[in-house]
Amino acid sequence: MKPLKNLLHRSLASVVLLGVIAMTALTGCDGTDGEGRSPAAGQAKSQPRAKIVSVSDTHWGVEIADPYRYMEDLEDPEVEQWFRAQASYTESYLSSLESRTTLFERLEALDQGAPFTTGGVQRLTDGTLFYLRRDRGENLYKLYVRAAEENQERLLVDPEAMGNDSEQHYSLEGYVPSPSGKFVVYGLAQGGSEQTTYYVLDVASGDVMGSPIDNIETAYNWPQWSEDESGFFYSRRRALPADAPATEEYKQTRVMFHRLDEVPEKDQLIAAYGHSSSLPIIDTDFPSIWLSPKSSHAVLKVKHGDNNEISLFTAPRAELLKDDVAWVQLCKEQDGVTDFAVIDDVIYLVTANQAPRFRLVAMSLTDPDIASVGDIIPAGELVIEGVSVAADALYVSAKRDGIATVMRWTPEDGLQELAPPRGGAAYLSSIAPDVPGALIYEATWIQGGIRYAYDPESETFTDTGMIPVGEFDNLEGYVAKELVIPSHDGVMIPLTVIHKEGLPLDGKNPTVVYGYGSYGSSMNVGFSATRLAWLERGGVWAIAHVRGGGEYGQEWHYAGRMETKPNTWRDLIASAEYLVQEGYTSPAHMAPWGGSAGGILAGRAITERPDLFGAAIIDVGSLDTIRAETTTNGVPNIKEFGTVKEESGFRGLLAMSAYHNVQDGVEYPAVMLSHGFNDPRVEPWQSGKMAARLQAATASDNPVLLRVDFQAGHGIGSTRDQYLQERADQFAFLFSELGGN
Repeated sequence: MKPLKNLLHRSLASVVLLGVIAMTALTGCDGTDGEGRSPAAGQAKSQPRAKIVSVSDTHWGVEIADPYRYMEDLEDPEVEQWFRAQASYTESYLSSLESRTTLFERLEALDQGAPFTTGGVQRLTDGTLFYLRRDRGENLYKLYVRAAEENQERLLVDPEAMGNDSEQHYSLEGYVPSPSGKFVVYGLAQGGSEQTTYYVLDVASGDVMGSPIDNIETAYNWPQWSEDESGFFYSRRRALPADAPATEEYKQTRVMFHRLDEVPEKDQLIAAYGHSSSLPIIDTDFPSIWLSPKSSHAVLKVKHGDNNEISLFTAPRAELLKDDVAWVQLCKEQDGVTDFAVIDDVIYLVTANQAPRFRLVAMSLTDPDIASVGDIIPAGELVIEGVSVAADALYVSAKRDGIATVMRWTPEDGLQELAPPRGGAAYLSSIAPDVPGALIYEATWIQGGIRYAYDPESETFTDTGMIPVGEFDNLEGYVAKELVIPSHDGVMIPLTVIHKEGLPLDGKNPTVVYGYGSYGSSMNVGFSATRLAWLERGGVWAIAHVRGGGEYGQEWHYAGRMETKPNTWRDLIASAEYLVQEGYTSPAHMAPWGGSAGGILAGRAITERPDLFGAAIIDVGSLDTIRAETTTNGVPNIKEFGTVKEESGFRGLLAMSAYHNVQDGVEYPAVMLSHGFNDPRVEPWQSGKMAARLQAATASDNPVLLRVDFQAGHGIGSTRDQYLQERADQFAFLFSELGGN
């Protein structure tokens, strides 16, 4: 069972938000600043300024100044105090904005439009369902089970009931039931830190069994149960001393086997760096075991940092617990394989080899030869993203012109595209090798999503009812346009524009241009009820499908990474210029928005074209790429962004580093940076250094705010209240700077 396999990675995913900084604007005769914006009234606090300590490095003959290097020591009391002072100032500033309270109230109402929502569904052979559910008004998802013959669900794990005496909340970091559903292994992390510990639950009694297992590596794998349910395979990090360098944390991940009747200290080592002569694993690789009930072969997946291309090995499943497993290599990183599925003694591979948009091939596990694989879906215009196995067929996740679709393949029927009832984008929601059909989620930009059960016998879709229709899911009066516009070099870029019907094209509409552009991750079609708080006030929401993403396969990804990274922010700039040209907005009313690796996109957009934007939002942003590889998550990301140890890599990193491209005396737009202080993916000092640099350098009176949440991380595991508070702050900030109702 691998319902979550393709969703897990440690890439700098855009998720949570935080902040702090200044504003003093000249007011117009009508009480605004001349652009129709109302300045915050009665600011009692003054914005703290960061001291400058001159530090520089020389890379490849280029001297790089870093006046805020000292901020990288987040345990320094003086540094922490600066962050807290910034947070306090920002909170005071934002709370004084006229629209902030009403926006939060509206966001709460929009969020509670449906009685509940579900996700993370897993189906067993007997029809038992496990799933995550969050009811109206609840902060966190909880784990439930519902037997096939029963209508009533049962609560298994409630993270909201944990940690009541602690400031830091707990959140579920995934779960996997055993084949019969007798046991569940689940992960918990605290305060959005993603520092996960596994627990095993006896489903019938509700009791936690044995001892917890800490130092879990969740980014690239989930536990795989043995057939007899005596235990499970999982991946674990080393236990490091407190003074170990940050760059060591994600090295030497080990694959282990845990027996339910043993303590974790006795878990058996299966695969690791230096463990077996038949496994060429280096210390920065992430190995994990994958099993299928439809095969006697086990597959060892080795992920090379944050690279999408993986290495695969196989061995008889029955031999996994022997002292020296005889692994056979199936493919290497250079073979371009990004996903796989197994049926009996055949492995199906998604590969970019001779296929810039990927193809699906088949290979024998008993006599593997990657050089002579046969095509199942040949290379073409269709972008092949993933492959999964159900009892009846292979199900393939794909994209056509950037829009997701699901396809079904059998040797008898060939390839068949599945079209959900509303004609929206389609995503695999849940699939299992021993269960026929699949759960398929259909999404549009302006309607709430529906989770269907697809029946391959009748070829029909049935609404599961697991996502009840919300009050705001099908409102009239909104449009989503799928456009294609030319970028700076003539390449055509997809651009999605969402707004109210009848929007006046007078150049005055507050507009967000959102993007990401890393890891081959696409900006997928999806509905957000809370986004209506922006749209209903006359706001325009545009999504720039920039290079570096995956809308057009590996070639699109590779056209926006490392040395080609400038294409990402220049694609966003071209999208912004198009919106101005067509009258949707104008520079004073427009803001780029990017998070995590999308911080590169938004940060470089405003540092390259500060004249094009009136404001910007940057969430948990990667902003100092020169220093990134000195951090915990920096080494895995070398594959995506490059290294200063190579001259071409350094040049690329310098070009994409927003912090190092801030210039003194430039009139920068208003900026709000957000960060969780427990972030394990992008260190909070990246936002801190960028905020301090912009505050010192800008020649404008526009505010630069740093919003800091000391009970959050990268956004994964944040509570619903944290999310809504953050969105209210961001929307209020943007409306105050860009205008609007």
